[in-house]
Amino acid sequence: MAVRVTWYGHAAFLLESDGKRILIDPFLSGNPLAPVKAEEVQADVIIITHGHADHVGDAVDIARRTGALVISNYEITSWFQSKGVQNVWALHIGGGRDFDFGRVKLTPALHGSVLPDGAYGGNPAGVLLYLGKHRIYHAGDTGLFGDMKLIGAEKLDLALLPIGDNFTMGPADALQAVRLLKPKVVIPMHYNTWELIQQDPHAWARKAKAAVKGLKVVVLEPGGTFELK
Repeated sequence: MAVRVTWYGHAAFLLESDGKRILIDPFLSGNPLAPVKAEEVQADVIIITHGHADHVGDAVDIARRTGALVISNYEITSWFQSKGVQNVWALHIGGGRDFDFGRVKLTPALHGSVLPDGAYGGNPAGVLLYLGKHRIYHAGDTGLFGDMKLIGAEKLDLALLPIGDNFTMGPADALQAVRLLKPKVVIPMHYNTWELIQQDPHAWARKAKAAVKGLKVVVLEPGGTFELK
């Protein structure tokens, strides 16, 4: 079973697997790189890594329109309920759950988490997705941490890693993260949305491939897709 991965810019991805559409951190309105409008996006599942506005994005409106299941930590799913979104499932870091589309587990992330209206957003997280035979890690917004080696022990097929610096790992730390995670494929994210996080993903890709033997690095343009077979 293949997984089709589409990047919407920043940390927003659409994963299509076995007929299900899984949307992660759908920051579209206000995202200068977004290739689609929020009202054009369909989703069966929405996963939110943390509460910042550039990750929660348009999730409330999309969830209301589509009826998608929203998965995040307890504080964020409770906030979604307060906004009229009742189809939610709360997890916390280290906890996972089997769903009809696959398994979702939250992992640590070194960052902050406050919701767009100032409400407490709980602990930030990364996400491990088990979709059929594939293991996919979306790091969320994070700095480098040594326990990425434990996440890598899951034998990752794909890692989605921030490289933008300032708010997250920069290129050097993201390179070290690749060494710890040892994924088969990595896609850089969370860069070039604004000048503050401007990076050259192709230069980073060359360094990453040189640092980890056999690694495939896929640099997507916003709206671009990659098929994980």
